[in-house]
Amino acid sequence: MNKGNQQILMNDIRKIARVQIAMIVLFAFFKFIRPTVLESNAPHWIKTALLSLPNFFEAIIGVLVLTAIGLYLNRSVLGEKRQLKNNSIYLLATLFCGIYVITQELKIHNLGGVNVYDKNDLIFSIIGLIIGYLIMLWMKPKTTHQIVED
Repeated sequence: MNKGNQQILMNDIRKIARVQIAMIVLFAFFKFIRPTVLESNAPHWIKTALLSLPNFFEAIIGVLVLTAIGLYLNRSVLGEKRQLKNNSIYLLATLFCGIYVITQELKIHNLGGVNVYDKNDLIFSIIGLIIGYLIMLWMKPKTTHQIVED
């Protein structure tokens, strides 16, 4: 098989992308129904959760994005001897995402837009970070090269 007939597939990064799309769809759905629910007689805890759900989804999506980037860079840029273990990449992605999300919620920066401090947003962000990390542990994504003929 010559190089012209080779295609490199990274199936696990595609799996992460599918989960990201699902999270984005859920994010959009809850943003869409938010005005109706906030104007309704829904219990206060539902309204509070609905206002903080974007932080939850953003944290999960952040972990997924950074994990996919980390896996790709680990495989493509680092030499075989210097590559990190996949679990280390999941943890580093969660840590970097956590630093960004938490410092944004604490108003240390406004890189994602102007935020208003709300402890519920911080709580939902932390839960999202944990869920994002658990998704990575459950999926166990890695970059593997598979060579297939066209």
